[in-house]
Amino acid sequence: MSIKIEFNANSIKKESLLYLYKCMLKPRLIEEKMLILLRQGKISKWFSGIGQEAISVGVTAALQKDEYILPMHRNLGVFTTREIPLYRLFSQWQGKMNGFTKGRDRSFHFGTQEYNIVGMISHLGPQLGIADGIALANKLKGNNKICAVFSGEGGTSEGDFHEALNVASVWDLPVLFCIENNGYGLSTPTSEQFKCKNIADKGIGYGMESHIIDGNNILEVYTKVSEIAESVRKKPRPILIEFKTFRMRGHEEASGTKYVPQETLDFWAAKDPLENYEEFLINKEILTDKTIVSYKSEIVQEINEHLQTAFDEEKITPNLETEINDVFKAHKHEAINPSTEKKRIRLIDAISDGLKQSMEKYDDLVIMGQDVAEYGGVFKITDGFVEKFGKERVRNTPICESAIVSAAYGLSVNGIKAVVEMQFADFVSSGFNPIVNLLAKSHYRWQQNADVVVRMPCGAGVGAGPFHSQTNEAWFTKVPGLKVIYPAFPQDAKGLLIEAINDPNPILFFEHKALYRSVYQDVSENYFTTEIGKAAILKEGNHLTIISYGAGIHWVLEVLEKLPEISAEVIDLRTLQPLDVATIYESVKNTGKAIIVQEDSLFGGIASDISALITENCFKFLDAPVKRIASLETPIPFQPDLEQQYLGKSNLEKAIQDLHNY
Repeated sequence: MSIKIEFNANSIKKESLLYLYKCMLKPRLIEEKMLILLRQGKISKWFSGIGQEAISVGVTAALQKDEYILPMHRNLGVFTTREIPLYRLFSQWQGKMNGFTKGRDRSFHFGTQEYNIVGMISHLGPQLGIADGIALANKLKGNNKICAVFSGEGGTSEGDFHEALNVASVWDLPVLFCIENNGYGLSTPTSEQFKCKNIADKGIGYGMESHIIDGNNILEVYTKVSEIAESVRKKPRPILIEFKTFRMRGHEEASGTKYVPQETLDFWAAKDPLENYEEFLINKEILTDKTIVSYKSEIVQEINEHLQTAFDEEKITPNLETEINDVFKAHKHEAINPSTEKKRIRLIDAISDGLKQSMEKYDDLVIMGQDVAEYGGVFKITDGFVEKFGKERVRNTPICESAIVSAAYGLSVNGIKAVVEMQFADFVSSGFNPIVNLLAKSHYRWQQNADVVVRMPCGAGVGAGPFHSQTNEAWFTKVPGLKVIYPAFPQDAKGLLIEAINDPNPILFFEHKALYRSVYQDVSENYFTTEIGKAAILKEGNHLTIISYGAGIHWVLEVLEKLPEISAEVIDLRTLQPLDVATIYESVKNTGKAIIVQEDSLFGGIASDISALITENCFKFLDAPVKRIASLETPIPFQPDLEQQYLGKSNLEKAIQDLHNY
C-alpha cells in the first residue's frame, strides 16, 4: 500500500517506535475479537474505536502513569496502554466481578484509581468538569502533574464544554482537552453540530491555546502531546487539542454507517492509522513481517487466554445486602460532643462557624461558589474566609453550576474535600445532571466516593418570588446515593454541617433563608458533630404526632402555642435521607395519629412518602387517617399576601385541631 500519512520519526528511538506500534495493534486485535463475540451474543454492546487508535495510544503514552486520564467509550487504547489486565476488561464487558463495576455498569463506564483512569457517564459533558477538579487538585498540591480528558466533537455542543473550558481558563488549570473530531455525532455530521471551521478555533474565545493534530498520525500525536504536556507541567494552563480523525464503524454496531458517503469512508480507510504506520516502519526497516507475526501471535494468545479466564469466571450471584451497602461509602459517625461553652447566635452564624472550623480541621478543604470569596457570598456566610484561608481554597466561580459540581467531584477523585455553595437552591437545576447522575451513582458504579457537600440556601417567606424561594429537597430525596440534610435550628445546623463535611458521600445541605437571621440559639463554641439520620423529638405528647423539618418546624411550634389543650409530640426530622423511620414509627404507635408538615407543594413531596411509610408500617395503630400539610400547587409568588396564601402555614392550626378531634 502507499502511505497516506506523512510520518516524522525525528529522534524517537526504535524501541519507542515499536512500542507505539504494538500499543496500537493491541486494541485493534481486541476490537476484531469483540466484534466476533458481539455477533455471537457473548457481549451486549460495542462502541468501536477502529481508525482512532493513534489518539488514545499517543495521548496515553505522552502522559505519566500517575497522571489522570479521562477517556470515553471509544478509547480502548487508553485502557490497554495503561496495561490493565485484559481479563479484567473482558469481565467488565460481561458484567462479572473481576470487572470494575460488579456488573452494575457496562463497557467503558468505569474508572480505576489503580490505573488513574476516570471513566465516562453517558451524559458526556460532566467528564470535562471532572478534569477541571482533578487539575485543580494537582495545582493546589503543587505536584506538577497534568490530566487529559477526552470528548467527541458532538460532546462539544453541550453547555458543559463551555463551562469546563471557561473555568479551566479562568483558573489556569493544567488540563488537556482532547477532542476527537471523527466527523459524526452518531449520525449527525459536524456541519450540523457547529458552524466554525475547526473546534480548535473555539479556544480563542476562552483565551486558551489550541492545536490541531492529525489524529491518525501516531507520531504526530505522541510527539506534539508530549511537548504540550511537558510545557503544561512547567507552566500550568489548559490546552484545547482537536484531533482530526474518523469513525470507521457505527456509533455502536447496531447503528451502522449507511449515513456516511462511500467516498468519505474510502478516503479515511486509506488513512488507517495502524496500516499506514506499519507500512512506514517496514519501509524504514524498523519492523519486519516476522516481527509483525510475532507481535500478533503474542497478543492473540494473550487475548484468548484472558478471554477464557473471563468466560470461566462465574456469573455474579445477586446479593441484596451488597447492593444496598455499596450505594454509599461506609462511614462511621465519630461522636464529638458539643461543649457547654456556648454563645447565642443566629442560624447563619452557626453555619459560618461550622464551615470555618471545618476549614481549620481539613487544611485542603475547598469552598467554591459564586461570590463566596471577598464578597463573602450573597448571605455573607463566608465573609472573612479569604483573609483567613486564602483565595486558593475559597474560590469564586463563574456562573456555571454544572461544571463546578463536576469539578468538586474531580477534587474528590484526587483526594480533596469540597463544599459547593449554590447561590440559591433554585439554581441547582443548572447543576442537576452531575448531582444525580455523577455524584449519586459514583460509589455504587465503581466504588469512587464523591466527597462533596452542596449547600442549598432555600425557602419562601422572604418575598423573593418563583426563582429564589423554592424548597426543592424532594428533587433529591428520591435519588439513591444522595444524603439530604435540612436543619431548623443553629445548634443542629452547625453539628450536622460539620458531620456532612466529615462524611465522604455526596450531601445536599438545605439552609432556609428565612431562618438565617430570625432564629437564635445558644450554640456550642467547639468543633462538634451531630449524627446524620437521627431525628430530634422537640416536644413530647400523646394526642398526636407532628413531623416536620426546616421552617415547617417553627410553624408547628408557633401554632401549638395557641393550642395548649393538645398534647402533640413534635419530631424534627433534621435529616431527610437517610430518614429516621424508627423514631417516626415509635411516636405514631404511641399517639395513633400523625400529621406531616412540609413547606414544599404537596404532590410528590417527602410528606407523601412518610405518610405511605406510616400507613404501611403502623396501620393497625392508627386512629385517624394520616394528614399532610403543604403549600399550594403553584409556583411561589413574591407579593407578601400572595406568598402567605401560598404557604401551608395558614392551614396548619385547623388541620391539627381536626386531627385531634377525629
